[in-house]
Amino acid sequence: MSTPYSPDQQPHTPSMAQRGYALPSTPGAGQRPDEPIVITPAEGEVDSLETTTEAASAPKRAEPARQRHLAGVSNLADTAGRRASRLSAAAKKKSGGLGRGRSKRKQSAPAQTPGIGVYQPPIQPSPVPSRPDSAQTPRRRRKGQREDIMVPPVKFSSYYGRNIVKPAPWKSEIPSYLYLGGLAAGSALVAAGGEMTGRTQLQRNSRLIALAALGGSTGALVKDLGKPSRFLNMLRTVKLTSPMSIGSWILSGFGAFSAVAAFSEVMHYVLPEDVPGAAFWPVGDRMASLGAGAFAAPLAAYTSVLLSDTATPTWHGAYRQMPFVFVGSALAAAGGAAMAVTDPSETAPARRMAVGGAILEYGAFELMERALGVCAEPLHDDKPDVFLRTAKAMTLGGAALAAVGGGRRPLAVAAGLALNIGSALTRFGIFEAGMISARDPKYTVLPQRERLEQRRRDAELAGRSGATTSGSV
Repeated sequence: MSTPYSPDQQPHTPSMAQRGYALPSTPGAGQRPDEPIVITPAEGEVDSLETTTEAASAPKRAEPARQRHLAGVSNLADTAGRRASRLSAAAKKKSGGLGRGRSKRKQSAPAQTPGIGVYQPPIQPSPVPSRPDSAQTPRRRRKGQREDIMVPPVKFSSYYGRNIVKPAPWKSEIPSYLYLGGLAAGSALVAAGGEMTGRTQLQRNSRLIALAALGGSTGALVKDLGKPSRFLNMLRTVKLTSPMSIGSWILSGFGAFSAVAAFSEVMHYVLPEDVPGAAFWPVGDRMASLGAGAFAAPLAAYTSVLLSDTATPTWHGAYRQMPFVFVGSALAAAGGAAMAVTDPSETAPARRMAVGGAILEYGAFELMERALGVCAEPLHDDKPDVFLRTAKAMTLGGAALAAVGGGRRPLAVAAGLALNIGSALTRFGIFEAGMISARDPKYTVLPQRERLEQRRRDAELAGRSGATTSGSV
């Protein structure tokens, strides 16, 4: 077993040239610079090469670890140098093609000696400057600063452009039904008053007006429903929580008594006076008048409940004042109709009822407009505003004519027409305003916020009053 040599006592190893190898100085034709160089021994030197290899194998096995380490580092340096050279040439080629005004001619890579490379460390990207600490940390709201200052103005919109409240699928038949129903109810009251006071002409005309208006109202309702069987289906049950169900029964009861009263008026002119049972005729006549009058007031108010019981903002917000508006309008229309077709000598009660109904309608409408708040804006929109302004002028003008010149037939006819036009336009104006409020989400959201804020203030006030009471005790 041989002892390993120290670094200072290593044996002399002949060089490659001394051993007879042919070392090419430059790469051959068709050979790339980074290809490995094949070293071939000279002719006639194969025996010496084998001898030299066997002689050098023993000291190579005893080569120190430091020499092997240096050889490995040299190989790594050569590989890294060649790789860095290729990357540098590619980068120069790319930058030369992108710059404006630069030459697009390819630049030749620097020649390198085969097998020998210059190590170039890879280019490290420059570090991105970090954000300041003030930008990384979230901003804190200053003490006492209001959050709503940064909130943009509210722009009301709805989900996918749809309405928050679906507008009622009603058309002009419904306001016509409301007007004719109120006219029928008011005319029944005028007929009942004429029957009790002995005004036969006023009684007869008012009964016929009530029956005709009832027929027109029922026809408009059936047209809106689509077919008569749907109206009959509503009479199969009685649902106290449904205005439509209750209204259908009110309309049916009023229609029955009004038909009997009108039939009685016709029979007075058809049947002879000595017909059997003529003594009981006045009793039946009185019962028909009282029955129609009993259903007249609910019928006039029911038409307003039909609107205010919906989710439409303007209609629902006026559920306290709208019944008075509709009842006053019905009285004014019925009084005006009686004045237009009856001799002025018998229309004194009708004139007073027309004037009183107009005053009630005007006062209740003003209170309704104030109570609605923001939901009163649709009343002043284009179409409703025209309707309601004209209705107010016609109603007040008709009432003034009835009060001043109701005893004269031409003025009484003009007053009656003006009152009926005003009553009809009031229904149409309120109807159109409700449809507008249903299409705009503003009139649904703002009243809800106002109610929530009012409840919060009431709760705070109740809490303060409770604390004050407990403290005093």
